[in-house]
Amino acid sequence: VCLGETTVQPDIARGGESVPIDELLDVYEGRLEDVYPCNIRHTPRELPNICYRADSWPKPRLRAAKPRVLIPVFPGTNCEYDTARQAALAGAEPELFVINNLTARGVAQSVDEFARRVAQSQVIFLPGGFSGGDEPDGSGKFITAFLRNPVLAEKTMALLKARDGLIGGVCNGFQALIKLGLVPYGEIRDMDDACPTLTFNVIGRHQSRLARTRVCSNRSPWLSYLPVGKVTITPISHGEGRFIASDELIARLAKNGQIATQYCDEAGAPSMDISVNPNGSVQAIEGITSPDGRVFGRMAHSERAGEGLYKNVPGEDSLAIFRGAVDYFR
Repeated sequence: VCLGETTVQPDIARGGESVPIDELLDVYEGRLEDVYPCNIRHTPRELPNICYRADSWPKPRLRAAKPRVLIPVFPGTNCEYDTARQAALAGAEPELFVINNLTARGVAQSVDEFARRVAQSQVIFLPGGFSGGDEPDGSGKFITAFLRNPVLAEKTMALLKARDGLIGGVCNGFQALIKLGLVPYGEIRDMDDACPTLTFNVIGRHQSRLARTRVCSNRSPWLSYLPVGKVTITPISHGEGRFIASDELIARLAKNGQIATQYCDEAGAPSMDISVNPNGSVQAIEGITSPDGRVFGRMAHSERAGEGLYKNVPGEDSLAIFRGAVDYFR
């Protein structure tokens, strides 16, 4: 049964009557706008289209035809299977490892076993979710506390520095990477007031939708299949995704090619408009990397994609970052 046809005009028409879609949205959102605001006001201003094009990329001293990707599963993690599937489709060997936090002994055993598996892996990927129920005053704290264990911190840095490995993190994983210092500094370090952070969305609640992001830099191996300027549409789902950093730090990151992606509109222009920038991140920054590009974190869920999930969504390229990571080792 034919229910209708798509037209060029942004209207819904039936039986000789026509209503603009914008008017319908105003009615739908306007009723509770004073209680649950959807359209956060902002001062219109032009944001820079950050661009950095590398002419050389880091390569590992040891190659791997099928790199092993270690995916820790913390209490509250909910994207581990999606991440493992995408890693496998890209040609990697994913390995899920469940962190046992039921007892002190369980945590200690998890530390020892995770350290052993890190030494056998080429990649660590921190998936999304709500670790520790999105702890107050910043989610990702349990992941951070776990990886700050001296044994795990040493093994993690050895993976990066001695074995030229890669680390990635999405959403909850990105939050942990920032709190550890792995982005943007490339090392596990103590935090201070000069460090960037991720905080509550300006809307004051969770955002779950599709968002456009534009590639700003190709410095990272994770982004080797995504040319600078490419716009993709990727799912987001977070309550604390607003990236905040000083102007001085942002300038340094942009100059060094560490700003990986920005939220953007259909034309590829970054904006502070909530319809474009769903959390209010400064300079519309969505993802950043370590100085050498081996550590990459972002808010958008690259792993939440696949055949049959979305219709009429152009620009989706879910496997690109995982393919880049795999080919880095070949």
